[in-house]
Amino acid sequence: QVQLVESGGGLVQPGGSLRLSCAASGFTLDNYAIGWFRRAPGKEREGEGVSCIDSSDGKTYYPDSVKGRFTISRDNAKNTVYLEMKSLRPEDTGGYYCAALRDYCSGRPDLYDYWGQGTQITVSS
Repeated sequence: QVQLVESGGGLVQPGGSLRLSCAASGFTLDNYAIGWFRRAPGKEREGEGVSCIDSSDGKTYYPDSVKGRFTISRDNAKNTVYLEMKSLRPEDTGGYYCAALRDYCSGRPDLYDYWGQGTQITVSS
């Protein structure tokens, strides 16, 4: 059974840090780009792409809203992708979903093959 499982969400104060994990089972991540998407409260699941990492060369992508604060990385040996988040802001609040797409990143959520169930992040004092 193909699965992506996110973990690491929670409540954090503004300026704090979190690390999310996206663990794959039922398939190997080696040939997949992995994207993280954020769904703000009341919005559709796909939401805004906040990072992505290509499969082969590990090239990474970030929107301006998170550049310098978020870092995506992958450990193919563990079949896991990570999202390090620092200097978190209240506007980072939302559900965070990882998704898998063959080879290269895309900004189109509808192209992704597999999705996790998401993990919630709340940034609040």
